Amino acid sequence: MKGLLRKGNIMKISASYWMFEGGLEAKRPVVEAMQEAKKLGFDAIELCIADQGVLTDKTTQEQCETLKKQAKQVGIEISSLASGQSWFTSPSASDDQTRKRIVAFTKSALQVAKWLGTDAYLFVPGAVDVFFNPQSEVVPYDVCYKRATQVVRSLVSTAEKLGVSICIENVWNKFLLSPLEMKNFIDSFKSKRVGSYFDVGNVILTGYPDQWIRILGRRIKRVHIKDFKKSVGTVEGFVDLLEGDVDFNAVKKALADIKYNGYVTAEMIPFAAGRPEKTAAAMIKIFKK
Repeated sequence: MKGLLRKGNIMKISASYWMFEGGLEAKRPVVEAMQEAKKLGFDAIELCIADQGVLTDKTTQEQCETLKKQAKQVGIEISSLASGQSWFTSPSASDDQTRKRIVAFTKSALQVAKWLGTDAYLFVPGAVDVFFNPQSEVVPYDVCYKRATQVVRSLVSTAEKLGVSICIENVWNKFLLSPLEMKNFIDSFKSKRVGSYFDVGNVILTGYPDQWIRILGRRIKRVHIKDFKKSVGTVEGFVDLLEGDVDFNAVKKALADIKYNGYVTAEMIPFAAGRPEKTAAAMIKIFKK
């Protein structure tokens, strides 16, 4: 059965395309990233889409079929499709043309995900502010919530038609700050094609990943794996796996408790020499042993 990935306590581990050299810049040939991920011991790779680069909203079905064939030849699965486009074309922007552009982009991205053979698309639904861009617009929280709701609602029919889930990620956007709020936001759409892309490292500063997992439960479609050191308290607190404060035993137990059977994807960015190798070793230690 598709998606049945657990054998006992062993999970299928995935690597984000962004963690490889040239990935964040969307310049690394996808097949090279696939080959590197496979060589390092990953079962799958999460591909990434933007408005420019090696995989975009203009990518054709034929090009996606080629990527699928290459993945099969390499012996690796495509776990999901991610995008950071919402950070730059925000669903919560005051400019309505910006909101229309992200809707159009996301509809195309959902189609690309379908062509690639995956059923999960990572989506950032808006932001009160963009933590890495001090010049970004600051949107009032309630306004952000209203606009984000409108944008996601406009995408639901496309997601349902294609059979690809819009997976809302908890990120540092000062929005959807608690598991209860995330749960209620997802439930408001009354669609099985709106769910959570849960990132364990992104909540460690203000909460407990295992609590989020149990509260979100069946809504979790995919999981990102990162680590964070609370004593740092800034973006510099993101550290290599097993060097921070994430309790991975608690995370694994919580995932088992909710019977999660999706991929666990390492999103260790930006690229640094030796980091992919170090990440792969940690993922195998955490989830395969």
